[in-house]
Amino acid sequence: MASKNSLKILQTYKLRNTDCRAEILDIFLNKSFALSNADIEEKISKAFDRVTVYRTLRTFLTKGIIHKVLDDSGNPKYALCKDHCNQSEHHHQHVHFKCNQCGQTNCLEEVEIPAIQLPQGYLSLESNLLINGVCVNCNH
Repeated sequence: MASKNSLKILQTYKLRNTDCRAEILDIFLNKSFALSNADIEEKISKAFDRVTVYRTLRTFLTKGIIHKVLDDSGNPKYALCKDHCNQSEHHHQHVHFKCNQCGQTNCLEEVEIPAIQLPQGYLSLESNLLINGVCVNCNH
């Protein structure tokens, strides 16, 4: 059964409430770090096939519910959008931090990616900045 928060998100983005969408949204809502496809497939309780999970993530990405987080694993991860993103624009000029001990990748919303002056003729469409180190939980 979908939580009130996941139902509200689906309604806000005018998406049909399906078991897979609601369950994947609930997984994101209960995690404070970025998740890979494999992480999500491991956590879903029902036997949704990989294609359904992939399509759900693509829909969420396209609609602006989640954003892609690149880290050094080579596999994309996804995190909930904190700002009100939409189909035409994501607002994610923040730093991502990957912990070398626990392996979690977190969005550091309060740390913006600094402006970079590109050579004339280059047009920036997206910026990603990954910092590796030890997170606050592992650093105790």
